Amino acid sequence: MELNGEKSKTTTYCVTGASGYIGSWLVKSLLERGYTVHATLRNLEKSQYFQSKWGGSERLRLFRADLQDDGSYDDAVEGCDGVFHVAASMEFDISPNHINLENYVQSKVIDPAIKGVRNVLGSCLKSKSVKRVVFTSSISTLTAKDENERWRSVVDETCKTPSDHVLKTKASGWIYVLSKLISEEEAFRYAKERGMDLVSVITTTVSGPFLTPSLPSSIQVLLSPITGDSKLFAILSAVNKRMGSIGLVHIEDICRAHLFLMEQPEAEGQYICCVDNIDMHELMLHHFSKEYLSKVQKVGDEVEERKTLVKPVISSKKLRELGFEYKYGIEEIVHQTIDASIHFRFPTLNHKLKQ
Repeated sequence: MELNGEKSKTTTYCVTGASGYIGSWLVKSLLERGYTVHATLRNLEKSQYFQSKWGGSERLRLFRADLQDDGSYDDAVEGCDGVFHVAASMEFDISPNHINLENYVQSKVIDPAIKGVRNVLGSCLKSKSVKRVVFTSSISTLTAKDENERWRSVVDETCKTPSDHVLKTKASGWIYVLSKLISEEEAFRYAKERGMDLVSVITTTVSGPFLTPSLPSSIQVLLSPITGDSKLFAILSAVNKRMGSIGLVHIEDICRAHLFLMEQPEAEGQYICCVDNIDMHELMLHHFSKEYLSKVQKVGDEVEERKTLVKPVISSKKLRELGFEYKYGIEEIVHQTIDASIHFRFPTLNHKLKQ
């Protein structure tokens, strides 16, 4: 995707959640393309670290903002042509036996999710310059099984996971799933009622290199068969159980997709961003086993059962038909993810990979 140089010089974008995996790389990508960027962080003390990674300081403005602080995004979005709403809670789980679980879910998950979306979109509404908001959603909001628990052959943007099903099953990572579901639903409801232009990017498992000072959660989950982290491996298994496979996308491609959908006039609604999907059996015994066979977790019965079935296709057809093209395939994604992680100071991973 080639961008108009003159346009980039006069266009300003806001990126919420700029200290996260996608947010930090998106800021870097926009600055490299010549855009002016308003980046929001909950803690500005982190800004010095990221500024050393981003560059382009003459076109970068930093703002402290929090999803739960009313009006804290007003200054950040003022004067922006578009807003990339990437910020989100990354809490994966609480104990299903948590006392007063229903009250906890309402007060700590649902209410904050709704408030956070209203806070950001409310600031966009106040600003007369914002033309479009691109919302970062997640594949966790979708399921490859129909209402009768039968596998679909194709998973597209319509295959939503019902909120009541998430609350009923409480599979690993369910708090995160519920938060993303509620946030996206509220974002589209709010935008529709107020005539706002909102598009969402449904991200699959994002991997590859990273700028964050700690290993991104999505990479920790993806590499859990190597590191042996049982909690994160349970989340990867839950994704495979819900989707029949693991959908992957390179960090550079997910950021390119965000910008593509921001600037594509015909874009509307939701778009899955997935270069390809691979079942867990193949991921572990083909891609990981090449170098790390002795470190791979035992493949469970469910994965063994799934390998004999045709995996549902996680379709990026809608995005591709709009004209988007991916740069990186699964082999490159896995290789670059492991390579970047080996060089990262993450004791558990380094120990496993260097054995």
